[in-house]
Amino acid sequence: MSHLATADMVPLNIAILTVSDTRQLENDTSGAYLVDALIQSGHRLADRKIIQDDIYCLRAQVSAWIANPGIDVIISTGGTGFSGRDSTPEALAPLFDKTIDGFGELFRHISLQEIGTSTLQSRALAGMANQTLIFCVPGSTGACRTAWQGILSEQLDARTRPCNFIGVLEIRKQYASAPSNAW
Repeated sequence: MSHLATADMVPLNIAILTVSDTRQLENDTSGAYLVDALIQSGHRLADRKIIQDDIYCLRAQVSAWIANPGIDVIISTGGTGFSGRDSTPEALAPLFDKTIDGFGELFRHISLQEIGTSTLQSRALAGMANQTLIFCVPGSTGACRTAWQGILSEQLDARTRPCNFIGVLEIRKQYASAPSNAW
């Protein structure tokens, strides 16, 4: 993390969603990697689920997390490829209030060094809904490592300069702690 300035770490509440028709908690190495990485970085695991690759089930779970003021970030793993069952982008992109275009671009740029032109088949994407950050990464443990180490660990760290996503999330925390008649 070469762009760290002297600031305090702000622990975030992060939910992990594994999108898979075959994975169980016992063999979900991608979800396990993300849980370990976020905890080692000083964040908190808010929730963890494994959901079948079904557009409506995905939207229902992510919508519930978006509506929960106790969840700051959602990271989904899986369902971003080109196979017939891969539907994470179609399920979650309509929920976004804003799209973080650079996330998918940067993920594919970093991934190019690791898997070559196969990165073209990655439909990694990110956005924000109701002041909740949502990152959708491919399902392999290697792709989760690439996303976390190459992008997320810094962008979810208040010490990263010149900018990170914490400032956007601080707005949500201000509203959540304000009296209901304040807005």
